[in-house]
This record gives sequence, structure tokens and C-alpha cells, in this order.
Amino acid sequence: MSAEPGGAVATSAQAAPARPRAAVRGRRLPRVSLTIIGVFVVAALFANVLSPADPEEQALRQRFTPPMWDERGTWNHVLGTDRLGRDLLSRIIWGSRVSLTAGVLTVLLASVVGAGVGLVAGYYGGRVDTVLMRATDATMSFPVILLALILAVTIGPSFVNVVIAIAVILWARFARVIRGQVLTLMELDFITQARIAGASAWRIILRHLFPNTLNTLVVLTTLQVGYVIIVEASLSFLGAGIPPPTPAWGSMISEGRDFVTSAWWVSFFPGLAILLVVLAFNLLGDWLRDTLDPKLRQL
Repeated sequence: MSAEPGGAVATSAQAAPARPRAAVRGRRLPRVSLTIIGVFVVAALFANVLSPADPEEQALRQRFTPPMWDERGTWNHVLGTDRLGRDLLSRIIWGSRVSLTAGVLTVLLASVVGAGVGLVAGYYGGRVDTVLMRATDATMSFPVILLALILAVTIGPSFVNVVIAIAVILWARFARVIRGQVLTLMELDFITQARIAGASAWRIILRHLFPNTLNTLVVLTTLQVGYVIIVEASLSFLGAGIPPPTPAWGSMISEGRDFVTSAWWVSFFPGLAILLVVLAFNLLGDWLRDTLDPKLRQL
């Protein structure tokens, strides 16, 4: 009799730890998202090889050529041409380089500044925290579109101005999230033990706090890439982003907005590219959050 309960307890004790491991193994890689991102990354890296034509070459006699599956289409222009006869597929491929480069550079710059501010504010607290968080709140209240428009009017639209305008606003999001996590970590015993052991403030920040915020930083960085791509496309659409004739998805949509009924493909395919890339990065970010969060791994 006694052996049976003991055996039951042993069985349940052995089975209990298997649930989290099974849950982790059950989280499959987001293959669709990774495939979409991989396709556009390859297109951006090898645009000069994959592009079937010069994205800036004009052929007015072939303007508004429909996609190849249309009866008026041609295999020379698989996705058709725009109002200047430029090959749409080539411009989308080269536009991926602009959008992905702007997204990655902006997010990296904003994450470095924001994470640094959040770590310092959360560790020191007091007046330092108050000053840095008020600056963060003021930054988050400023619309990025307005700042980009001001830079475009005063300096002129350019790739560098777009990156700076978005990064100047975006860092505050990272600072707010990282600071909140640091405040939680400061209440844990290992930080108190490090202080008692005589560790300096910067050693605690770099060796103890930063590694424990890295998962959150990776997830937030992934999610913000999609946001930056949308903002960059919006600025290009308004004429405050990447100046022509450089191919940019936002400016391509803007060029085709007056011809939606007669040449729908001019705006549709660049918009579809934005949709796919942003959705893929958001889904990848959600997967990383569910995978890296230890609380969600127990579900």
C-alpha cells in the first residue's frame, strides 16, 4: 500500500518538470515570418544582381505597362511599370534596401541610447531618474512626423535626416521599458549582494543589470523595426523622406495614388511589400517575446 502512493508521488514529481520543456519545444520557429524577412534581406543585399532592370531607367513609351499576367503585360516587366516607364519589380527590390537599412540603423541607434538612459535612470533613481524620465516623457509626446518635416524643410529630405528624426523620438520607448525592468531587478538579492561586495555602479549596470534586460531589448528591437519601416514609408509618402529618384516604398505609393483606378499596380505592390515585412517582423517579435519570457514559458 505504501509503495503505491510513493510510486505515484515519484511519477508526478518526474512528470512535472517536463511540462515547461515540452512547452518550449512546442513553440515552433515562425517559418513564414523568417522566410519573408529572409527574402527581403536577400533582395536588399543582392539588389544589383536580382534586379531585372535599372530602377531609375525611364521608358515613357512603356509607361503604365500592367503586370505580366495581364493581356497587355510583358515578361520584361513582371510587375508592370510606373508613370515614367520604370520597372516596378526593380524599384521594389531596391526599395527593400532603403527600408530595411533605415529600419535596422534607426532601431540600433535608438536602442543603444534608450537602453543606456533606462539603465542609468533605474539604477540611480532619485533626481537622476526624475530628470531622465521627464525628458523621456517630453520626447514621447513629440510627433516624429512633425520633426521629420521640420528637418526636411530646414535641411532637406535625405536618408540621414530620416534616420535621425525617427531615432531622436524612438529612444524614449526603449528607455521607458528598460527603466521599468531595472527597477524590478534592483529589488532582487543578487544586486544587494553585488553592492555589499563592493562592486561599482557601472560594474553592476554592465555585468548584472544589462544582461538581465537583454531579452526584453531584443524583443523590443524586433518589434520596432516594423514601426520604423512604416514611419519611413509615411515620410517618403509625404515627401519628407528619401528624395527621388531613389526608390522608396512610400514614395512609390505616393506616385501611384492618382492612378489607382487605371494603374492599380503602381501603389499596390509597394504597399504589399510594406505589409509583408512589417507583419513578419511583428510576428517574429511576438514569438521572441513568448519564447524568451520565463513566465510565458511555464504556460
